[in-house]
Amino acid sequence: MPKLVMKKLKKVGLPPGTLVHIGNKRTEKVKITIIDYDEKYLQDKEVKSAEECFPYKDKTTVTWINVDGVHEIKVIEEIGKHFNLHPIILEDIVDTDQRPKIKDFGNYLFIILKMLYYDEKDNEMKVEQVSLILGKNYVISFQEREGDVFNSIRERIRNNMGQIRKAGADYLIYALIDAIIDNYFIIIEKLGEEIENLEDKVISTSNPANVQAIHKLKRDLIFLRKSVWPLREVINILERGESPLILESTYLYLRDVYGHTIQVMDTVETLRDIISGILDIYLSSINNRMNEIMKVLTIIATIFIPLTFITGIYGMNFQFMPEIKWPWGYPLILSVMLIIGIIMVVFFKRKKWM
Repeated sequence: MPKLVMKKLKKVGLPPGTLVHIGNKRTEKVKITIIDYDEKYLQDKEVKSAEECFPYKDKTTVTWINVDGVHEIKVIEEIGKHFNLHPIILEDIVDTDQRPKIKDFGNYLFIILKMLYYDEKDNEMKVEQVSLILGKNYVISFQEREGDVFNSIRERIRNNMGQIRKAGADYLIYALIDAIIDNYFIIIEKLGEEIENLEDKVISTSNPANVQAIHKLKRDLIFLRKSVWPLREVINILERGESPLILESTYLYLRDVYGHTIQVMDTVETLRDIISGILDIYLSSINNRMNEIMKVLTIIATIFIPLTFITGIYGMNFQFMPEIKWPWGYPLILSVMLIIGIIMVVFFKRKKWM
């Protein structure tokens, strides 16, 4: 399960722009891939060093540089220095606990998003921060690790499907954002199925394990909301048309993405209301079960009150108690106690108290 807050003690007291990796510790080597293309040309390769990316900065073709791994500070510094990225930008890239946001630096845009996916093996939602740089003819994406939701975009570029090879870098960054947001719907669908199954379990049984499942889903929804809510502002700024890096033809697509973002937010809020209702149902079922138990115990105690009173009278052992020496006294008292018990049971059933 993703952490809502990451520890940042390593950054305390350091000057702004100091690069310190915040996130899960990783040891694998950073992987850099380059896809350079236009309508008739395509180059798709993996490079071994950051220096091999430098010639693509000023090319007229569209270049997508993808960096898997932000834990090697030296690689991030080299790319940032050559592409003239502000030190604050580099600091945000290696700090994987950033809020989704957008910054316009004139000659490039910097965007941070949260890429979510559902791990079927561990049966939990996982998160990865994705940092995007949009330049005139290039897009640089920084990911925490290898593996993402962009495979469909790579296939569209390689097979020249749709208009992605005919459009510029602004359309490419739209496609990347759209892929991330579309994957939110898969997460929401999975969480929705879990909530429906949990609702049936809560109604049919009051198993204490249901409480853990409820709190797990509530935590996932809180984290999903935390990732989606600021995304609306990011898309809104993009589709407003204030950056010369985004062409007029791309605004229509960005407005569609904005609509998807609103839909995700509405669905998340609905699921949060449902899971809160399920928790209320569970607590109500526990209370109802406790009330039923207390009712049964109260009825039993009420039946035994007069019986205890009778046995208490004849347990005082006074010398002058005529019934003590009467041969039929003991069976008579037992019969009276039995009749009183039966009468009380019949009375409770008529009142529908049991």
